[in-house]
Amino acid sequence: MTTDTMFGFRKKDPAPPADAPSRAGLFDRLRKGLAKTGRVLNTDIGELFRRKIDDSLFEELEERLLLADVGVDATQRIMDRITRAVKRGELKDGDALLQALEQAMTEILEPVQKPLRIEPPPGKPFSILVVGINGAGKTTTIGKLAHHLQADGFSVLLAAGDTFRAAAVEQLQTWGERNRVPVIAQGTGADSASVVFDALQAAQSRRIEVMIADTAGRLHTQHNLMDEIRKVRRVMGRLDPDAPNEVLMVVDGGTGQNAINQVRQFHEALGVTGLVVTKLDGTAKGGVLFALAEQMGIPVRFIGVGEKAEDLQLFDARAFVRALLNRGDD
Repeated sequence: MTTDTMFGFRKKDPAPPADAPSRAGLFDRLRKGLAKTGRVLNTDIGELFRRKIDDSLFEELEERLLLADVGVDATQRIMDRITRAVKRGELKDGDALLQALEQAMTEILEPVQKPLRIEPPPGKPFSILVVGINGAGKTTTIGKLAHHLQADGFSVLLAAGDTFRAAAVEQLQTWGERNRVPVIAQGTGADSASVVFDALQAAQSRRIEVMIADTAGRLHTQHNLMDEIRKVRRVMGRLDPDAPNEVLMVVDGGTGQNAINQVRQFHEALGVTGLVVTKLDGTAKGGVLFALAEQMGIPVRFIGVGEKAEDLQLFDARAFVRALLNRGDD
């Protein structure tokens, strides 16, 4: 019998790891990671919400949401909800306004709070194709994901499909050594589809439960490179008609509204099934999650708020909003 872990995977051993971080520790890490975006949203927010609830307060709140890259559509939805509550006489003071803001923001994110379920098909590996542009953090995310999967009792194999950068292959091999996970790789410049094909074949023959494939970072506007990654997907399908089981796109939270165009292009080309939004600790633009949720509606599997393996966290809409607003985890 299997049970779910706090990380969202299907776990073979029901006992959690002895060194598993507590929920309180995870929230504290999340809050610290989101500090820069939080400062944009709530610098002097106590003073803001102690003011008279009027048009000038709403204008300043709307400006802060836009500065945090929440996006026009999501900001409008949040502000509409709050102003309707004011008209109904529901917001009598700053505390009520802050609570209404939290609820409005959470409602935008909750529909995309869908954890990745790792359930390998009988006799086949669960295959994950990781995509995104250069610098988004794909290879690091793969290493962290492999760490968590192993902690949950899965056997894992990695494919060094980013053959355009020697450093990417070396980086993935380093993660493989650190986690004691096999890495299938070829030389720099090798055909990426061939590497991934070999890795999927190896995972099948070795009865590995999860195969994760790295891919070359490419701009969504480079159509020839997008064609290559389509080829990777087609080649995987020759070995397993259901492969890849997950197309996981890694998005740099610091790219702001450009992330929307990136996700849209990759989704049209590959059918993205899940998102990882990284580097939220290094940007004041973490509000892009709201824009992604509002415009794309693709499940957000994980967020990255730091360099350590535990800084790749399962996305929790309510915890994310409360961390942004520095509301505590209760």
